[in-house]
Amino acid sequence: MNARKGFGRWTVHGDGRHIGPGEVVAPQERLSWPATIGIGAQHVVAMFGATFLVPLLTGFPPATTLFFSAVGTVLFLVVTAGRVPSYLGSSFALIAPITAATASQGRSSALGGVVAVGVLLAIIGLVVHFAGSRWIDIVMPPTVTGAIVALIGFNLAPSAWGNVQKAPVTALVTVGAILLSTVLFRGLLGRLSILLGVLVGYATAQLRGEVDFSGVREAAWVGLPDFTTPTFDLALMGLFVPVVLVLVAENVGHVKSVAAMTGENLDDVTGRALFADGVSTMLAGAGGGSGTTTYAENIGVMAATRVYSTAAYLVAAVVAFLLSMSPKFGELIATIPAGVLGGAATVLYGMIGMLGVRIWVQNRVDFSDPVNLNTAAVALILGIANYTWVVGEMRFEGIAMGSAAAIVVYHLMRQISRARGTSQEAATPASAPAGAELNPGELRRES
Repeated sequence: MNARKGFGRWTVHGDGRHIGPGEVVAPQERLSWPATIGIGAQHVVAMFGATFLVPLLTGFPPATTLFFSAVGTVLFLVVTAGRVPSYLGSSFALIAPITAATASQGRSSALGGVVAVGVLLAIIGLVVHFAGSRWIDIVMPPTVTGAIVALIGFNLAPSAWGNVQKAPVTALVTVGAILLSTVLFRGLLGRLSILLGVLVGYATAQLRGEVDFSGVREAAWVGLPDFTTPTFDLALMGLFVPVVLVLVAENVGHVKSVAAMTGENLDDVTGRALFADGVSTMLAGAGGGSGTTTYAENIGVMAATRVYSTAAYLVAAVVAFLLSMSPKFGELIATIPAGVLGGAATVLYGMIGMLGVRIWVQNRVDFSDPVNLNTAAVALILGIANYTWVVGEMRFEGIAMGSAAAIVVYHLMRQISRARGTSQEAATPASAPAGAELNPGELRRES
């Protein structure tokens, strides 16, 4: 995987202090180091809320997850030769399988699933690097990708409700604070609505006596994170494998977004991005951290600052690494109570589901087409209701069932409709887009 440019060789943009009208700081450029450090700190704040929520919701040590997100970010920057500015934070796609695996077989078995996801993603990265990414678009068109992303978010709804029930008042305040801060504040603050909502919810929980600081008082200021080795249970792999599809979609989408913002063609680095995230996820699972993914939260920081310098991401990784070396800091994060987590999860899980819907909207998926309609319908119900299929020792739950159904239903129906010439039939009332008028004669024919 040779690259055209090496990571760590930045040229100073202009005078290092100012960005002219219409200018951007490219990935291989940087501002002065004081300015770069400030922007790197913004990236830490941007990823902070979401990255920490994943281990809190899954029961993993927050400091360990932060440690591997820092290591993974540096690895990503090196493998992509500094051409793709990105922070690798905790992947929400892994919450459901980690939660299910931990509940049935313990944390170490869940980590084994995370490692398996990383291995498969790294292999896909190698294939994409040498064979191109066109086959991903063929296997996972927007209809399928949107359905998989949506069902993962909606599948998590019962988990959010479980935490809300433990402290409904705190959860309600947290949700309200997140929603209000989204529309009250402009710029970076508006994009940090999850973090602000968690802080308001945390203050509310403290006033209500729901926060326990005993662990913080006993923890040391400096020390290594809590590492755990994985174990591998074949029966649990069905929970984790479908998540790879989401990580592929996230990484490819991130690379395309960065390419659009910087004006640089990054198609040739897509495989390296997938490979780097795969190796990062493997490392995280091998040591006790949550799997990683490229973070959309940090794209917002880049859009606001017009600074795409990978030097800022290196700073962010260093700051995250230093924070992970403080057990007291990790214990402080772990004091966030269930009500706050439930409130934040209510919004976040819904957002994940709606991101799938956004994929449909942005790609103008036509749901008057019965193939698209039935693909989404079957996949979403399988995921939301958490359909489960047990084959020997293997257990396939809602996310696996829904993801497989999205791919199989779409391609099978599409091929049959083309062979039979039925793909151009008139829409039924159920599949007609909003506002469309159907000819009465067509209604009679369909009935």
